[in-house]
Amino acid sequence: MDSLIIFIKNPELGKVKTRLAATVGDEKALDVYCQLLKHTRNTTQPLPIDKHLFYSSFIDEDDMWAEDVYSKHLQTQTNDLGQKMYDAFMFLHDNEYEKVVIIGSDCLDLDSNVLREAYVNLAENDAVVGPATDGGYYAIGFNFEKIEKDEEVLKKVFLNKDWSHENVAQEAIDALEQLGLKIHILPELNDVDFEEDAKELL
Repeated sequence: MDSLIIFIKNPELGKVKTRLAATVGDEKALDVYCQLLKHTRNTTQPLPIDKHLFYSSFIDEDDMWAEDVYSKHLQTQTNDLGQKMYDAFMFLHDNEYEKVVIIGSDCLDLDSNVLREAYVNLAENDAVVGPATDGGYYAIGFNFEKIEKDEEVLKKVFLNKDWSHENVAQEAIDALEQLGLKIHILPELNDVDFEEDAKELL
């Protein structure tokens, strides 16, 4: 079985896109984020795979994400992003999913074709990484059917990491290569973090 993990922040004023809000204000930043959420929903909804939505603060039972399309969960309540992602992957791993990809909700360039490319290439590779132009990554995924030491790989990639530097994607790629995994690199896309990234949405 294939699955997609989607990490989102609950859309609350003053709590989303804070770097963007520093120049455009909280209300515009929230509006941009809501547009990004709609884009992420429209991009992922047609995919014929199980979709698992992980909220940052609370599970919203009455929002734009239809419960018959998206299984709703709460992210681990910690400030450590790596721990959150590790726990989400382990949850799906333990539920016997084979090809699992995680994305956020900040990438306006992401479309269904890129995600389809991820799953197609996971059939032949151990992992995929989608690098972002800011040095992070907008997607990372694993084929648990092909990887022997699944938990060890996830720990190496996600735990005890610094997420506030410009080489996050390369660090993940290096870790996967050190483990001897076969990797497919997805197209480099731009995340929306600052005002210049959000011109189309503003």
